[in-house]
Amino acid sequence: PMALWVLLVRQLMGEEMQAIKLDLAHLPMYNLIPGYPLPNVALKGEATQSSTLSLATASKAIDGRRNSFYSNGFCSHTAEDETNPWWRVDLQRSFTVTAVKVTNRGDCCAERLDGAEIRIGNSLENNGNNNPSCGMITSLAGTSTYTFQCNEMEGRYVIVIIPGRKTFTTLCEVEVFASLSGRVLGCYF
Repeated sequence: PMALWVLLVRQLMGEEMQAIKLDLAHLPMYNLIPGYPLPNVALKGEATQSSTLSLATASKAIDGRRNSFYSNGFCSHTAEDETNPWWRVDLQRSFTVTAVKVTNRGDCCAERLDGAEIRIGNSLENNGNNNPSCGMITSLAGTSTYTFQCNEMEGRYVIVIIPGRKTFTTLCEVEVFASLSGRVLGCYF
């Protein structure tokens, strides 16, 4: 009788574990298991920018394509000669941001992003440009993609701004690798 009871419990637990696996399979991966890569949460965000040149809308920088040739139509671009141009993605909720990967133009003009700051936070004051800084692009010459380590900064908004210059912002892809804020031991609240 005890052996039968153990088999019944194992069978029930096995079915329950299978149900849990199936349920988790339908959820997006938010680093539920340590060691798994974090998702690019920018893909589900909404992008905007200070202005738009032609058809180069802000959303093109979060379309999942790292195509760095502007003429292929996959890059965002603000209007020419704008003071303090900025680009922003609203992640729709606050995340703990580990890294931000920026893909610049690869066909020309890499220096245009020199001096750009990456800011992360929950405020939209001054278009989010007052949020804390994750890093500054000093030069992307020689490489079109660079990853900035953000040391688990909290925020809903990720902003790229070029302060103090009259220029334009062109971004071919911005990826934000993050987990949900409020995570404790693999649980989300």
